[in-house]
Amino acid sequence: MQPTATSVRAVNRLTARWAGSLPGPRGTVVSATTLWPLLAFLQDAAGGPARDELGDATGLPAAEAAGAARGFLEALGAIRGTRAALGLWTRADLPLHGDWRARVPAGTAGTITGDATIDRRTLDGWVDERTEGLIRSMPVHIDKSTQLVLAAAQSVRTRWLRPFFETEVVPESGPWQGRLLLGLHRTTSLLDRVAVAETPDGPLTVLKILGRTGVDVHLLLGHADMTSAQVLRHGIGTLAGTGATPVHGDRLPLGEAGPGLRVSTVRSRTPRPVLEVLTVAFRVAANHDLLEEPALFGLSTASDTSRGHFPGISPDPLAVGSAGQGAVAVFDAKGFESATVTAISVMAGGMPPPPRYTVRHVEAVIDRPFGFLTVHRTSRLVLTAGWVTDPLPFPEDRDDDEDRGYDDDREYDDDREYDDDRGYDDDRGYDEAVGT
Repeated sequence: MQPTATSVRAVNRLTARWAGSLPGPRGTVVSATTLWPLLAFLQDAAGGPARDELGDATGLPAAEAAGAARGFLEALGAIRGTRAALGLWTRADLPLHGDWRARVPAGTAGTITGDATIDRRTLDGWVDERTEGLIRSMPVHIDKSTQLVLAAAQSVRTRWLRPFFETEVVPESGPWQGRLLLGLHRTTSLLDRVAVAETPDGPLTVLKILGRTGVDVHLLLGHADMTSAQVLRHGIGTLAGTGATPVHGDRLPLGEAGPGLRVSTVRSRTPRPVLEVLTVAFRVAANHDLLEEPALFGLSTASDTSRGHFPGISPDPLAVGSAGQGAVAVFDAKGFESATVTAISVMAGGMPPPPRYTVRHVEAVIDRPFGFLTVHRTSRLVLTAGWVTDPLPFPEDRDDDEDRGYDDDREYDDDREYDDDRGYDDDRGYDEAVGT
């Protein structure tokens, strides 16, 4: 089971809309996958202008919103390496319409007491458990006026098909110039893992790092003047096939072929081409107050507390009191992990033989601020999107003999790329996939 094409388009549209509004330059991470279903459940119950505004954010007719949100959450939780959960807490004395409650997935109900200390402990415990400790607190304000809290959590963990070696990186230019950073290095013969997309704001380099669970990370590097909003928006656009078709590594011109990319020919012991990747490890965390830009998420009218906007939830007048998201993403030599929680509260290497071949060599160096997308490979759903401005430093106490990403005694075939269902890339012939 995977998300429907309609849901993927709608969620990716909201992610692009959000990413396109990000202020820069600062590191951040966002996820519409935990926000979109909450907006859809609220849209289903909303009335008047609030219903229309939420529909603009979800991209769905109100009659379809709750069913689509429920199906999306079920499909999201079925993606290997991904956990998803929905939580709904209400005051015991808040009357709920049974038909709306029935459209919310079973097993999500809880109670809040009106005591902020008790309720905060309950909600924070749910967040900690659902994100496996990556996030510790519910990202909304809770007090005695809170009548209802609707939250969604997601965690993603994947191991790379081929780990990186850890190394030292000291950029020679750019914002990270002179800093000793924890670098990640590896090579492959699959040149289609990198591409350059021409966008209205300039060329964009897209580098795919494949995970073992069918969840991949796309690293995005634009030219130095491109903003985070431009890079992330165009990166999501390449998934939807908008704009010019990206040019992959095997067809890039010699020389400076794109941001961070240089293509040349080198002497080699084998006839295989080489894609050499050097990037940096990072950990990015962010908290977002969604009501700072309520129109972006269809919450302008819904957050007007002078009147009620959700007659489908309760006969009591209700309005959005707060809305927020907490998110974290970690990228290192062995894999990637991220977690997001969105909530809305409602108020009332030996010596080689001599080289024999001349082969194409593509070098990708990402050593200045860049974007990233976590992408479900088969559906192209963007699980998280982020911007890296503060990479991890190289540890001063690192032991030179320490593991640098994988066991040196193990022989890795850098052409053996697996998918989550068949054991090799579904979009490549088997012989090519295993390097025969």
